Amino acid sequence: MREVREIVRDEPLMRPRILEALAAGPLTVPELAAALEVPGDEAMLWLMGLRKYGRVAEVAGSGGDGFFRYRAVES
Repeated sequence: MREVREIVRDEPLMRPRILEALAAGPLTVPELAAALEVPGDEAMLWLMGLRKYGRVAEVAGSGGDGFFRYRAVES
């Protein structure tokens, strides 16, 4: 695993890719990681940053299979 500082530093580069992937529909963290071809832990850090600032949100009622689905939020 890369250092957290390195992963966080890449967030501005990954933000448009993440939002583009979510534009096609809600995804779980593993699905997003696969779509971006990145490790799941890195996708999780970027996704939680976007969630913190209101750019993505959990889909209501998801999580029954163990993974929440996330969607892009209109800005």
